[in-house]
Amino acid sequence: MRLLLVEDDLKIAQFVSQGLREAGFAVDHAPNGEDGLHMALTEPYDVAVMDIMLPRIDGLTLIEEIRKHNIHTPVLILSAKRTVDDRVKGLQTGGDDYLTKPFAFSELLARVQALIRRANGVVNPSKLQVGDLTLDLQTRRVERSGKKIEIQPLEFSLLEYLMRNASQVVSKTMIMEHVWDYNFNPQTNVVEARMCRLRDKVDRDFEPKLIHTIRGVGYVLKADE
Repeated sequence: MRLLLVEDDLKIAQFVSQGLREAGFAVDHAPNGEDGLHMALTEPYDVAVMDIMLPRIDGLTLIEEIRKHNIHTPVLILSAKRTVDDRVKGLQTGGDDYLTKPFAFSELLARVQALIRRANGVVNPSKLQVGDLTLDLQTRRVERSGKKIEIQPLEFSLLEYLMRNASQVVSKTMIMEHVWDYNFNPQTNVVEARMCRLRDKVDRDFEPKLIHTIRGVGYVLKADE
């Protein structure tokens, strides 16, 4: 999942970015509202975390602008403003959730995951399943037919994206946009290489094969041919 973090406090930004990356997110950081608006309008994000008190463009104006452009990315407002009126204003402006500073990272992560589940219409709060393949979002455990599969963090993110889009063909570009961060070089063959490694772990010792290549189009994960 790809996340936009708009935060001018570099210590907070580094702390949050590191934690989110360790949790499997591709994180793009904007240090001000102007850069955040540009990134939100030009790149696809699964969720955004935005401060309110930002230089150049404040957070509420930023949210208003992206909503005017019909961008429905779920937004978690992160702010030192703690009054009820501040929270109400943030939500009425177009924010989806509001978390006050200081905060526990575990709560921020839980709220981000809840926003993604809500946006994707996921009923089970912690587990994705396609056929006999399961992915637990809380324990980060992957199993197939009850057998644990060891995968790397980036492979976990790739598999999560495929499973959230099960039976839908996703292109290489779509995968790059949602799994890799803003600085990713699209000219490399890293997607093909990672997909090959993931397929080797998920499909090599099991039947039926779940990950399929649609030549010239992309990839699809589905339980049946």
